[in-house]
Amino acid sequence: MKRIYEAAAYGPQGACFWADTVSGDDWPALPGPRHTEVAVIGGGFTGLSTALHLAQDGVEVTLLEAGHAGYGASGRNGGFCCLGGSKASDAQLRRHYGPRGLAAWRQTEKDAVATAARLIEAHGIEADIHSEGETIIAHSPRAFGKLKAGLDGMAEAYGTRLRLTEMEEMAAEGLGGPFFGALTIPLGFALNPRKYLAGLARAAQSAGATLHAHSPVTALSRQTRWQLDTPQGRLTADRVILATNGYSSEDLPDWLRARYLPVQSSVIVTEPISSELQAAQGWSSHQMAYDNRFLLHYFRLMPDNRFLFGMRGGLTATPRAQTAISRKIRADFAAMFPAWRDVTVSHEWAGLVCIMASLTPFAGAVPDHPGLFAGMGYHGNGVAMGTHTGMLLADLVQGKTPRAPIPEAMRHPPRRFPLGRFRRALLAPAYATAGLLDL
Repeated sequence: MKRIYEAAAYGPQGACFWADTVSGDDWPALPGPRHTEVAVIGGGFTGLSTALHLAQDGVEVTLLEAGHAGYGASGRNGGFCCLGGSKASDAQLRRHYGPRGLAAWRQTEKDAVATAARLIEAHGIEADIHSEGETIIAHSPRAFGKLKAGLDGMAEAYGTRLRLTEMEEMAAEGLGGPFFGALTIPLGFALNPRKYLAGLARAAQSAGATLHAHSPVTALSRQTRWQLDTPQGRLTADRVILATNGYSSEDLPDWLRARYLPVQSSVIVTEPISSELQAAQGWSSHQMAYDNRFLLHYFRLMPDNRFLFGMRGGLTATPRAQTAISRKIRADFAAMFPAWRDVTVSHEWAGLVCIMASLTPFAGAVPDHPGLFAGMGYHGNGVAMGTHTGMLLADLVQGKTPRAPIPEAMRHPPRRFPLGRFRRALLAPAYATAGLLDL
């Protein structure tokens, strides 16, 4: 494999809390040479959703995951099943795709949440769901002013009623801290991503999909059929779906080279926080929340009263960089929740999200590669959008009209980033600029 980070970035890095909440949900390795109608590379939300929907349609599908079940971002994220998937602004989306294209993207965000909710209900997945939508926290008076100014536009864009919370009302809603107001969007919910992933896997297997872990694809080529080489043997397939996102390799296939940019994200989870400490901080809400910085923090009090807090990761995965980001995330946590600065952090880990040059996801056929499809680039919001993309890919690979519209923002094959394998260098100035804008 050809990857652009140090090996440690592909981890898994650190003790992930979610891993302690599931057991016995791994899948066997590919037992040897096989053939399948459709091969899926990647066992996260995109890959499992694709496999599930294909199997339900009676298609023979085999999924290959390089690590264990839940190894990548789908088993290591913050558990926000919410709107998102793009980092492009409304102005950018309108400029590139027009007003209708922008409206179509906003509808797809809502559809993605609905797809995940439908699967959870249909398959009885116990995923520790909580939170009534998501709450955006203003970190400064200017930030709150932006929330207020955008209120009507967001309400119209998503066709729902939003709730604004003034600074003096924050404590009464259990949102106490050095904050200046909030905006709640009643769309989405929080969940345990590993339990959700395990539920999707069981549903896919019950429908007839074959899932293999510990089966990395080391080479991908096409003769009369697609050939996927693994340490255990070759899997041949009529069609292939790439669902590796930020954990992709530059040469699987060569087309992927520089068309995606992995970015590290870091998370800590505390021991359960007592009601006394919740009162001392003024934070007792179980809403999933994030602040509206460019370099945002995302956080939530979970059902067992542990607190999850996440933010961007380091620019490298060296021990020195990881030590620095560990100090940074704890310092930011203490600054935002000072009453909890001495609460024990029980788990700390990192993982990779995927950014595209267009700042929008991609779902579709890979140009000049007959029978090859890809879904990727969720910009840190892949729980809902990855699930939805998998459903769309299952239809596309069968030549069917997708059961939900694919907005133009997702149809264009991703262009390459500048600097090729050195494109990580783009992150340092971007982070520096964002940091200045967040002041």
